[in-house]
Amino acid sequence: MPTTLTALATVVDPGQAVRVDAVTGTGFGLIFDTAAAGADRAGPSPTESILAALAACTSMDVDSILRKKRQPVASYRIAVTGQKRDEHPQVYTSIVVEHQVMGDVEPDELSATTYCPVSAMLSHSVRIEHRYRLSQEGGEEVSALVVATGPEGPQVV
Repeated sequence: MPTTLTALATVVDPGQAVRVDAVTGTGFGLIFDTAAAGADRAGPSPTESILAALAACTSMDVDSILRKKRQPVASYRIAVTGQKRDEHPQVYTSIVVEHQVMGDVEPDELSATTYCPVSAMLSHSVRIEHRYRLSQEGGEEVSALVVATGPEGPQVV
């Protein structure tokens, strides 16, 4: 049976269309803001939040795999960069996800793209490159492109 999720968004100052307060069906609040550059903002834009959701979802996926495989991780973060087109609607045209890991980790454990629904949804409309930068004990650093996903399907490198 499909899962149904809900959200409610309220425009804080109708007519301004800058800040929106949203509440998820599970009761969590989010603030979105599209104020002009240089203005005080109360939160990220909706498209910025998509990149943050992708980073969070992918990191949870890979972290779970690293723990299950007992990979010793000293630190782990994900940097996500997206390019948007200039014309409206300003959709993402490419996204790069870089796993930045410090520890004695096998690089193939960082290629997980199976369980993150945010990545799966975005891949239907935009090319996403999944990369890693691994800093191992002794200062050795290794980086590589692992897989690219997109409307054409996954392309393993």
